[in-house]
Amino acid sequence: MQPSADVLRLGVISLFVNIILMVVKIVVGWVGNSYALIADGIESASDIFTSIITWTGFKLSLRPADQDHPFGHGKIEALAGLFSGGCLLLAAGFIAWHSVLEIRTPHHAPAWFTLPVLLVIVAVKETLSRTVLAAGEELQSMAIQGDAWHHRSDAITSAAAAVGIAIALIGGPGFESADDWGALAACGVIVINGGFIVRASLHDMLDGRVADELGEAVVAVARLVDGVEGIEKCRVRKSGVGLFVEIHVEVDPDMTVAEGHSVGHLVKDALIAEPKLRILDAVVHLEPAAR
Repeated sequence: MQPSADVLRLGVISLFVNIILMVVKIVVGWVGNSYALIADGIESASDIFTSIITWTGFKLSLRPADQDHPFGHGKIEALAGLFSGGCLLLAAGFIAWHSVLEIRTPHHAPAWFTLPVLLVIVAVKETLSRTVLAAGEELQSMAIQGDAWHHRSDAITSAAAAVGIAIALIGGPGFESADDWGALAACGVIVINGGFIVRASLHDMLDGRVADELGEAVVAVARLVDGVEGIEKCRVRKSGVGLFVEIHVEVDPDMTVAEGHSVGHLVKDALIAEPKLRILDAVVHLEPAAR
């Protein structure tokens, strides 16, 4: 039920990749006269802080229930996702502000070697983004998906800067700020995805409706239990990477209390035992089936 150590190890890898790329971007940007690359490096510095908070929050959300938190600590994951999405919006604002500042300030064109460095950075960040995003989607974790989009936003701004640098190098005088225009254009994509992460995290925090196919999967498992004649109602809420279920099952109205109690336990055990659903707890209510 709990995520494997490989998922948490991915957070450590994410952190170290950000540290290495931050240093590369700032040094190459300073030597190669690319202000967009320096700004990208500074944004990577904020990503380091964001990754630490995001993955720490995700790890804390996995803590089991205790006396003060009988439903566990899953909501910390949604808070971490909200933080990650908010930081994406702040990063987009910083990059946009810095890009406009550099567009208005005349400067030399970037050096040619900044272009291949940016292309390598794009490849590394997009690969890392896809890996982290796959883990986030598998666990339905908005915090991890938010961290993945931090990597992707980095790849997008770096790709935009690469296009701008290529234009500046080919166009010559008058095109020195092309990389800044590229970085500015990429901010729109970052804002859209930051908004999506914030919205989805708030949805989880407020116990919003889960995907229809998830509820249908819960019902399908319950229907297979011996003694269950139908499902009257099923409600599912998400908490971190786990689910809490409240389900009303229809049973033979002539059953004894003990027999109905046994069916209820079988339903609960079947739901919790299904690894793909990651159900933390289930409340089963019995209803008499119509005759």
